Amino acid sequence: MKISIDGLHKAFESRIRLGIMSALAVNDTLDFSSLKDYLNVTDGNLASHLKALEKEKFVAVTKSFIDRKPNTRYTMTKQGRKAFEEHLAALENLIKSQK
Repeated sequence: MKISIDGLHKAFESRIRLGIMSALAVNDTLDFSSLKDYLNVTDGNLASHLKALEKEKFVAVTKSFIDRKPNTRYTMTKQGRKAFEEHLAALENLIKSQK
């Protein structure tokens, strides 16, 4: 039996990117520190994965200052939400096809 992986998006192959998108799917916006704590990753690792998702236009970045400290917040874009939902649907179909 052949397995169809159509619909799986390459951007979500990484567990960290999948985690970022999952966290943003249930939170309107999260700052860098919150994402780092949720995913238990290093600054550099998180930053590189966020950049990759930003390049795909799946996440939007808002930079500001809170009490003179820089604050970077991330939100999932409409394009990102659509791609993520399609990816999840493809995973569900893959699982269902194996039963």
